[in-house]
Amino acid sequence: MVDVRQVSVKEGDVLLLIGTMKGAFVLRSNAARANWDVAGPYFAGHEVYALAFDQREGRRRLWAAPGSQHWGSMLSSSDDFGRTWTNPESAPIRFPEDTGKSLKRIWQIRPGPEDEPDTMYAGVEPAALFESHDGGESWALMRGLWNHPHREQWQPGGGGLCLHTILPDPSGRQRLTVAISTAGVYRTDDGGRSWQERNHGVRAEFLPDKYPEFGQCVHKIVQHPSHPDRLFLQNHWGLYRSDNGGDSWKDIANGVPSDFGFAMVMHPHDPETVYILPLESDEFRCTPEGKLRVYRTRDGGGSWEALTKGLPQEHALETVLRDAMDADPLNPAGIYFGTRNGAVWGSPNGGNTWQEVISGLPPVVCVRAEVVGDPAKVRVPKPGVRATAKRPAKARKKAAPKTKRTGKAKKAAARPKTRSMKKRPKARGAKKRPKARAASGKSARRAPKKK
Repeated sequence: MVDVRQVSVKEGDVLLLIGTMKGAFVLRSNAARANWDVAGPYFAGHEVYALAFDQREGRRRLWAAPGSQHWGSMLSSSDDFGRTWTNPESAPIRFPEDTGKSLKRIWQIRPGPEDEPDTMYAGVEPAALFESHDGGESWALMRGLWNHPHREQWQPGGGGLCLHTILPDPSGRQRLTVAISTAGVYRTDDGGRSWQERNHGVRAEFLPDKYPEFGQCVHKIVQHPSHPDRLFLQNHWGLYRSDNGGDSWKDIANGVPSDFGFAMVMHPHDPETVYILPLESDEFRCTPEGKLRVYRTRDGGGSWEALTKGLPQEHALETVLRDAMDADPLNPAGIYFGTRNGAVWGSPNGGNTWQEVISGLPPVVCVRAEVVGDPAKVRVPKPGVRATAKRPAKARKKAAPKTKRTGKAKKAAARPKTRSMKKRPKARGAKKRPKARAASGKSARRAPKKK
């Protein structure tokens, strides 16, 4: 039997939810994010492509989507940070019989807006969107997208025909944006009743028509809540930005070693800052030049800088997948990513420096970073400063009152206690001291000098 470890979690802790090809792990740290406790593996032997944390309405609920090649994909939740998990008798998410389809994999679990605390979304394979309005107890297929006239022409990508990105509109509109590989970007403005493709300007390098109406292999889209109409997109060849909710896209692949990649994450506080991790190509899906580099833009894609301090820059042929990168909401923000080699890297300062959080895991396919409770109330210690417990006021001893020193006493106190290492000059006429003799009367031999 696999020995499942547990962690104790409290308010203000930082959680890393790690999904791998052989189970899920929960890592816990304090706001310093220097040391991590590890819990798991949960669902040992099962792939876990989707994880989420829902703390709306006072919940502290973990969600996981363990999958098996034999039994398909399930949805499970925990209200005690992994100590116990629900095990439903039947799959909560399943296709209606009239579709003739069966669930292969759950790719994304997404809690809805804050003002809709019981709304949740799930993106699955074959590409479809499910919704729940009772906190995940029951789920329904969103027929508007399922019945889209383009559906019959959608083709699977290398990872399958999957709906992997869900972006609820944070401004309260009935807008929802999704990404499907390979179909492209689709958006609804009426709560899901109708959907329109939003791929103008995004190329499909693998098709004869490089800029089709749909059929692009979009790998990831991110959005900042303070700027809901601005979207950033990592494509199968291509980096893009939209300033009109996806109606049109602009190429922003300026100064990156490759515009192919999967992972992309938004800075939680700055709508101009985005992180990516480029890969060599679709034929060689490893980091370019064997260097593990995260790239960051601070001007909305106008320019990109490599972040390498602490990351291996030799013989580091790593692969990072679309959901294996995330950011926590503290200030400064923590940035994290996991590799197919089973390592997770983290930066507690927005990417300026990196350290390996854990290694030796199965291939990592999902990383989620969360803070328990309100992140605005969490105090992040300064780097290098250890947090110490304060002593009770009664136990503190009063310091002795200080006395003022004046004149010579003040000057004497200011003198250093250590003597000067310089030899003092001998007074004229002073005689040399006789050498000490041993007890036997003979001259004492000096100890030989160390060479």
